[in-house]
Amino acid sequence: MEKLIIEGGVSLKGEVEISGFKNAALPMIPATILAGDKIKIENLPLINDVKCLLGIMEQLGSHIDIEQEQDGIVTIDTSDIDECKALFDTAGNLRASYYLLGAGLGRFKKVEIAYPGGCDIGSRPIDQHIKGFEALGATVIQSNEKIECFADRLIGTTIYLDVVSVGATINIMLAAVMAEGTTIIENSAKEPHIVDMTNLLNKMGADIKGAGTDTIKINGVEKLHGCTHSVIPDQIEAGTYMIMAAATGGNVLVKSIIPKHMESLTAKLREMGVEVIEQGDSVRIIGNGEKRLESVNIKTLPYPGFPTDLQQPMTALLTVAKGISIINEDIYEDRFKFTKELVKMGANITVDDRTAIVEGVDKLTGTTVIGTDLRAGAALIIAGLMAEGTTVIEEAYHIYRGYEKIEEKLKKLGAKIEKVDQ
Repeated sequence: MEKLIIEGGVSLKGEVEISGFKNAALPMIPATILAGDKIKIENLPLINDVKCLLGIMEQLGSHIDIEQEQDGIVTIDTSDIDECKALFDTAGNLRASYYLLGAGLGRFKKVEIAYPGGCDIGSRPIDQHIKGFEALGATVIQSNEKIECFADRLIGTTIYLDVVSVGATINIMLAAVMAEGTTIIENSAKEPHIVDMTNLLNKMGADIKGAGTDTIKINGVEKLHGCTHSVIPDQIEAGTYMIMAAATGGNVLVKSIIPKHMESLTAKLREMGVEVIEQGDSVRIIGNGEKRLESVNIKTLPYPGFPTDLQQPMTALLTVAKGISIINEDIYEDRFKFTKELVKMGANITVDDRTAIVEGVDKLTGTTVIGTDLRAGAALIIAGLMAEGTTVIEEAYHIYRGYEKIEEKLKKLGAKIEKVDQ
């Protein structure tokens, strides 16, 4: 189990290259099942969650060829998979294993997986996924241990999502691409990785229109095939480094991104007094020097609103901003549990249900803290970079589920950070 040791007080300077988007890459891996062919995925972030999912795919019978690890080029051949039955522990420990449901149902009309896990950030129901599968004609049987879906045939229909859900939108797309007739998903998620997922499926031979809007139309096809696709840049990783640069009063060029995907964060950083300069597919973040940043209010919303995955890193930054910030977490109800760790470092945070009131302090002080989940771990790195003295982040393995080579990238920016395997 890893821990990270950080010596704070260093302004980050230099350039950082952003990896492929975790939230796009994870559903793409199960999606390759639909083709029954070779799919080459480029710019795949080889983070722990991706490696775990590739391992699950191998257990199902896929052939995995990591051609160029440095560039994240991986070929997945699913031609020898003859069923989608993933009841092993790794499937139960990984949230993204639920994408096997849509892919397995779409290709085999039958799928069985261990009940998916993931970060403990509150209730994360899959009722909208199941609603979609049942609307297409599938029978779904759930228990505490597993989920089973099966159908004689899948028939396109109109499905209205009661809540905007990225996972449900993608899972229904996976199940519907080879269903008979036309499927329409209303109130669908609009996140960039929905569009990227659609681009992959259409390259495979699917007929999907409307991705990026709240209505997606899927005309079912009989068969899909192999292709090559490159994953879009990770907007959450990019946002994390943008916040790190601002937090340390640094000057960092965040490269290989899509600046439009960062607009909600960019607006808040500028409101705080951070200079943000867009340069093609890069953005330069210049901190506010010796002056304290201004407080801001944050409300998490589905895209294009402020992303919930950047709420925790942003909360860490606001602990030393001038004045009082109010943060409303409208996506996950337990995403403020990590603030107890920031309080250990001297932060002044009051949590009431889904609202956190952050009164900025002059400084944080390094201590030993626990990374309770993926984005909480990133937030604690930000706090450690700002703090006086040494910060030790225990249970740092969560961080490597979503950030590729994070300590190496930070060292290149001048950070004093070490990973220790316990």
